Amino acid sequence: MSVTAIIAFLIVFGLLVSFHEFGHFIVAKKSGVLVREFAIGMGPKIFAWYKNDTAYTIRLLPVGGYVRMASEEDHDDLEAGQRLYLQQNEAGLVTNIDLRADQEEAGFLFQIDQADLVDAMTLTGFRYGSEDVETLSVSTDATIVDDSGQENRVAPRSSWVESAPAIKRVFINLAGPAMNFILAIIAALVLAFSLSQVSLNEPILGQVVKNQPAAQAGLKVNDKMKAVNGQSVKTFTDFATEVAEQKGKTMTVRYERNGQEKTAKVTPEAVTISGQKGYRIGVVAKGETGFGDRLEYGFLMWKSWFTQVSDGIVNLFTTTFSLNKLGGPVMLAKATSTATNQGFMTVLALLGMLSVNLGLINLLPIPPLDGGKVFLDLYESIFRRPFPKFLANGLIMVGTIALVILMILVTAKDLIQF
Repeated sequence: MSVTAIIAFLIVFGLLVSFHEFGHFIVAKKSGVLVREFAIGMGPKIFAWYKNDTAYTIRLLPVGGYVRMASEEDHDDLEAGQRLYLQQNEAGLVTNIDLRADQEEAGFLFQIDQADLVDAMTLTGFRYGSEDVETLSVSTDATIVDDSGQENRVAPRSSWVESAPAIKRVFINLAGPAMNFILAIIAALVLAFSLSQVSLNEPILGQVVKNQPAAQAGLKVNDKMKAVNGQSVKTFTDFATEVAEQKGKTMTVRYERNGQEKTAKVTPEAVTISGQKGYRIGVVAKGETGFGDRLEYGFLMWKSWFTQVSDGIVNLFTTTFSLNKLGGPVMLAKATSTATNQGFMTVLALLGMLSVNLGLINLLPIPPLDGGKVFLDLYESIFRRPFPKFLANGLIMVGTIALVILMILVTAKDLIQF
């Protein structure tokens, strides 16, 4: 891969993952859930910064990303007998808990007897040099500094993702795929406004090439195609398909000109393009340049991507399964490299298609994909009780193992074919 292709791949990958995870991130924040980490990539950290209670990290392996939310499995535990340094605000609330042993400047030394940073938000114990037991209240916004110097906000139960109402968790999980669809719409609109003109796929002729079959049959610019051999056409694609299916045979074309319907006999001529034999009559669809036309074209493009991807997913589950129907990061890199050689427009179209693909794949009702989480949350919302935890954990574990194995197999297949 060229340097340009590598940069294009990183941009495409970064946009796909960033938009997806930002959806989860922003809706979780708005729902009162504490977001511990926003990560692009997997594996070891290569870059990180901390802001507004969240660690933002770039990780080594470009195979996904994640938003790590505070949960019942991720809360802070302090042990009896543990010594730490505390700071309090003017109201007497503990605002900083420093676990490092040599941080006298971080506050006063305190030895823990009991700690509850989940519900009561209190620390009970002794100040250094005192035998009096004290119970100190801890602010829900307090920070904990671990042995490595990393700051994290305490996570009371109210900030856990499990504490959010089930319907809010549904929206948190749906927000990732939704942002991918939005990214695809943005890509389609940028594409629409970057082209010199766009076709809305109407069966109207925008160009008739001289001395080609259509011109010889008397067809003209702005003629609206109505039917081919009695077969009605609604779009220019329909018309082109019908022409191709005639395989060079003379056909009867019914069309409208100035409000009047006419017919013409047209015989497609055989052509060979890139080694492939085809047929043409020498016409081009009508192009538009208006603002509204470009908007419409952008949404039609998005709809086309959505239809192609959804049909592909249905085909994946309704026909014989094959790894050749799937692609991973290696195939993404290869596709981006190819698209880069064909120009910005192709890369943009690839980004839109991949974003729709990522959104739809994540909506599949398979734990741990977003669709699987939505299923579990909807169960709780409808039946007013959580999905059996042991069963949910089992489904998530099996789904995770299956996805990891599938990713390994797909990546191996892509590397062999690269």
